[in-house]
Amino acid sequence: MTYFIDVILPIPLNKEFTYSVNENEAHFLKPGMRVAVQFGKSKVYAALVTSVHQKAPEVYEAKEIEHILDETPIVTTNQLKLWSWISQYYMCSKGEVMRAALPSAFLLESETIILRNDNNTIDESGLKDDEFLLYEALQHQSLLRIQEVMDIIGKKNVLPLIKRLLEKEIITVQEEIYEQYKPKLVRYVRLVSEYTHEKSLQSLLDSLTRAPKQRDVLMHLFMLQAKSDKSIKVSELVKASGSNASVIKSLINKNILEEYHQQTDRVQYESDVVAVTKELNTYQEQALKDIKEHFLEKDVCLFHGVTSSGKTEVYVKLIEEQLQNGKQVLYLLPEIALTTQLISRLQEYFGEKLTVYHSKYSVNERVEAWNNVKDSKSKAQIVIGARSSIFLPFTNLGLIIIDEEHESSFKQYDPAPRYHARDTAVVLSNMFKAKVVLGSATPALESYYNVEQGKYGLVELTRRYGNVLMPDINLVDLKTKYKRKEMTGHFSDTLLLAIQDALKEKEQVILFQNRRGYSPVVECNTCGHSPQCPNCDVSLTYHNFRNQLRCHYCGYHIAMLQKCLACDSHELTTKGFGTEQIENELKELFPEHNIGRMDQDTTRGKHGYEKIINKFEDGEIDILVGTQMLTKGLDFRNVTLVGIMNADNLLNFPDFRAHERSFQLMQQVAGRAGRTSKRGKVLIQTYNPFHQILQQVSVNDYSGMYKDQIEERYQYKYPPFYRIIKITGRHKDYNKVNEATLWLAKSLAMTFKENVLGPEFPPISRIRNQYNKNILIKIPHGQSLKKTKNFINKVQNSFKSIKEFSGVRIIINVDNY
Repeated sequence: MTYFIDVILPIPLNKEFTYSVNENEAHFLKPGMRVAVQFGKSKVYAALVTSVHQKAPEVYEAKEIEHILDETPIVTTNQLKLWSWISQYYMCSKGEVMRAALPSAFLLESETIILRNDNNTIDESGLKDDEFLLYEALQHQSLLRIQEVMDIIGKKNVLPLIKRLLEKEIITVQEEIYEQYKPKLVRYVRLVSEYTHEKSLQSLLDSLTRAPKQRDVLMHLFMLQAKSDKSIKVSELVKASGSNASVIKSLINKNILEEYHQQTDRVQYESDVVAVTKELNTYQEQALKDIKEHFLEKDVCLFHGVTSSGKTEVYVKLIEEQLQNGKQVLYLLPEIALTTQLISRLQEYFGEKLTVYHSKYSVNERVEAWNNVKDSKSKAQIVIGARSSIFLPFTNLGLIIIDEEHESSFKQYDPAPRYHARDTAVVLSNMFKAKVVLGSATPALESYYNVEQGKYGLVELTRRYGNVLMPDINLVDLKTKYKRKEMTGHFSDTLLLAIQDALKEKEQVILFQNRRGYSPVVECNTCGHSPQCPNCDVSLTYHNFRNQLRCHYCGYHIAMLQKCLACDSHELTTKGFGTEQIENELKELFPEHNIGRMDQDTTRGKHGYEKIINKFEDGEIDILVGTQMLTKGLDFRNVTLVGIMNADNLLNFPDFRAHERSFQLMQQVAGRAGRTSKRGKVLIQTYNPFHQILQQVSVNDYSGMYKDQIEERYQYKYPPFYRIIKITGRHKDYNKVNEATLWLAKSLAMTFKENVLGPEFPPISRIRNQYNKNILIKIPHGQSLKKTKNFINKVQNSFKSIKEFSGVRIIINVDNY
């Protein structure tokens, strides 16, 4: 009887593939296990089984699988369901979802390597011609790849030959199917059992009188054993005795000590003390009660609490309840920087029940977190992570908390799947009948609109914890300041005075500038030329720290120019300013104070964020300059002043969400000020102090902003009233992109009429030598989303069959905002 399996391959193809298996394999295999399969001429992939059946494929003959990689499924059935939903909703292939979801250690691809087996004597007379050819080739070369074997033998299918030689033990194969994950083993030592009796121990110590170092190591071993019942690590013993590994090795060689290894997780939280959670104040108690009441009828609740109102403490109580019921909790954060502060807070309450998962962790650390969640281990009851943690293999999810739910970082832009973690989390919670809390001081318009439509519950917390006052927000008019010559560099006298006052009082200051680098434009005073990136349509940003001009899109960089490239003039000036320039100016203005900077350049590496945040918390940094990393939910007790260097950068941005985003960003930055008894102060420098959004920020008027923006969205047919799908054509040839996107737009307009906008080049149309041109499709309420996507897929398939457009890449981004 023939059996077959359907598998997902980690490649961007829209369908699953069928392979044949024997009866034993069919009974052993379950959905979610990986098998090594050959795809194409010689590529071997780790594919994921989705079903086992007996229906042979109609169009092609099913190949056999190479071998099975897992003992048990590494992916759960709920995950497979979620992948299906993501691939349908966000219009991408399951292979792309698989690539995004699995830690890269699970995605094995192959470049199989064939080696000579030197441990075996070979009778050459018993070899067939092709076997002898390969055997001879291996006498001259230490290793061969599949492609090279094909060239030697002159055949495409060489796998049967390799199999035969393996059976005869002439060769060994290093599949590129090697497990990238290596468990971490820790070396421990203990006294050999025969020396545990007092008599034998005494004679042992007497015999070591002429080896004082070895004797000393043993004495320290007894001391460590007396202190605790834990096993003794070799590293601990070396440290305690002040000796070295060679002394311990001699004791092992003499059979006095024996060593053994234990597997441990790479990320561990050492904390024996578990703090009691804080008592909630009456407003928090009420909020908690309201959330629970909403959960009786609705699955999603929007928790709108002003900055520093103590939302985290309410989350902690909700988490406690879920843990008592034996459920898992997912806590999603938009930014890795935020996990740093939150982990230490939650660790105090929940000790070892915490697992962290994000992209700054190594492959091995992520595999361990993955396995702990799948096995429902006690150390993975609460998972904190950035957007990718929605892909973890939960088995018993009870609650998802999405903190700062308005953040655009929850949306994945490149590569596919271009999913939104907040929306995907709501779908995930449905699968487990779990609940979702969306927390924010400035909720996204869509979330607030869903509350008005009765889809979500709403709980508001309008007072700061400890009845601390909301910060006093003032606008500084830069136009007037420049006229009156009251500016020092990029600082108005008002801001400088406020910084001086705060530093006098031994308080800390945060300054926000949404641009990294020193200066975004370098310009020649003689001819006006400014150096551009050769691969993208942007000017190069000057970075003073490295004395470089860098492109923030493709990473291209050159040394800072000494003279103009166009006219050889030496008069070059910089225009605009970034975090680096602000930092330099501050060092000149306040030489006796410590200035810190937090942006992408200073937070590289796993602990980049941690170092800066800890320094700032410990008071080692007086003024912290940063980009929007600073705005998101961080809690600094000693900050009384926040300065926004230039608000107009945010407002004048070609995007329908610019005003909403500016409001959210400024409110969030302002929320970092005055989180204890003293009222905080916020100064916003702007050329346009009468701008509606800035006025609303200065009085914390979220509902006013919401009404204005929702009215505008309704008028201009934008979300949440219309859905948007953005289609981008990409190719290195400008004309090809033009023709291809024009054809696409015309085909789509035949059905969607005036709801197709474009094709249009974006403000930065060339990135990494590829031209991009966009088409927007607006989908009104009432129009079937499924039928719309099916039609787009049909048009895309027709497009692929047109020879002139070959090579033009089509990228579909659903809900691209």
